Amino acid sequence: MGIASDFVLIVIAGLVGGLLARLLRIPLLVGYVAAGVAVGPHTAGPTVVQIHDVELLAEIGVALLLFSLGLEISFRDLRPVRKIALIGGPIQILLTASGGALVGIRFLGLSVTDSLWLGAMISLSSTMVVLKTLSESATTSTLASRVMIGLLVVQDLAVIPMLVILPQLADLNGVLARLARAGTIAALVLAAMVLIGRWLLPILLSKVTALGSRELFLVAVVASGVGVGYAAYAAGLSFALGAFVAGIVLSESEFSHQALREIIPLRDIFGLLFFVTVGMLFDPRFVWEHAGQVALLTLLIILGKALILGVLTRAFGYTDITPWIVGLGLSQIGEFSFVLARSGFGSGLLSNTAYGLGLTCTILTMALSPLVSSMALPLGRAWERWRKPAA
Repeated sequence: MGIASDFVLIVIAGLVGGLLARLLRIPLLVGYVAAGVAVGPHTAGPTVVQIHDVELLAEIGVALLLFSLGLEISFRDLRPVRKIALIGGPIQILLTASGGALVGIRFLGLSVTDSLWLGAMISLSSTMVVLKTLSESATTSTLASRVMIGLLVVQDLAVIPMLVILPQLADLNGVLARLARAGTIAALVLAAMVLIGRWLLPILLSKVTALGSRELFLVAVVASGVGVGYAAYAAGLSFALGAFVAGIVLSESEFSHQALREIIPLRDIFGLLFFVTVGMLFDPRFVWEHAGQVALLTLLIILGKALILGVLTRAFGYTDITPWIVGLGLSQIGEFSFVLARSGFGSGLLSNTAYGLGLTCTILTMALSPLVSSMALPLGRAWERWRKPAA
C-alpha cells in the first residue's frame, strides 16, 4: 500500500502516544513525538518506510499549524500589556537566544552556527502548552495570563525574522549585505502579501459564505492558507511562513473565528503527521550518549528562561506573584522550535548533535511544563513571606 500503510501506522501510533500523554497529564504533542520515535528507523518494531513522502505531507501539517496559530493571534491582546510585550518581548528573545548560543559555544562544544540556531530555538515558548494550561486552570483572564499571552504573541511573530535571518548566518562573509538583501526582499514580499490578503481573502470568504456551503468554506480557508504559503515559497521565502502570515491577516477579519473553528480538525490530523515525523528523526541512543549535556541544558533552559522572564516582568512594574507565574509559565521551549529545527536540519545548516539537543530539550521542557508552572504560586508566596520580615 506504500504511503497509505505508513499513514495508517502513523495515525495508530499517534493515537496510542496521545492516549498515554493524556494519562500522564503531559502535552499531546509530546506523545505524538514519542510515537514518531517508536515507528522511526532508529527503534525496533513497526517502521515507517516512505519517510520522505511522509515528510512532504508533514510540511502541510506545519503550514496548517502555523496558519491556525496566526488565526489565534489578535493584536487586541497586546493592548493591555503592550509595553512589556512590545519592548520586553524582544529583549527577552535577544537575552535568551544570546544566553543559549553562549552555552552552546562555551559548554556544549557546538559551532557558532549550531549555537545560534539552538539559541533561537530556546528563546521561544510554547503557545499551545501555555494556552492549554491556562484554559484547564480557568485563569486565562488574569493579569499574569494576559502578560504571558502578550509575550507569546511577540515570540510567535519573531519566528518570521528568524526564518529569514538564520539561514544567512551559515557563511559570515558578507553576511550583513546578504541579511539586508534578504530582509528587504522578505519585507516587500510580506507587505505585498498582507496588503493583498487583507483585501482579497475576506472578499473570497465572503463570496463563499454567501453560498451557504460549510464544506466549500473549509476548502476556501485551506486554499487561503496553503495558497499564500505557496506564494511565499515561490518568492523565495518559507512555505510555512506564508501560511502563518495568511493566518495573521485573516485574524483581523470577521471570518477569523469561523475559519479557526472549521480548520482545527484538519490541522490536528496533519499536525500529528508533523510531530510524528519530528520524532522519527530522533535517535534514542543520542540521549544515552549525551545524557549529561541534555540534563545540563534542560536545567539551564528552565532556570535561565524563568529568571530572565521573571526579572523582566518585575522590571516592567508587575509585582506580587505575577513575575513567578510568568517566568515559570514560559520556561519551556515551544512548538515553533520544532519548525526552526526542521528548517535548519533539512537545509543542512544544523548538525545532528545540535538538532538532537534541541529536539530532546524541547520535548523534556514541554513535558515538565505543567509541573514547573504549578510551582509558581508556592514559590512566589514563600518568597513574599521571606521578604516581609526584612521590609
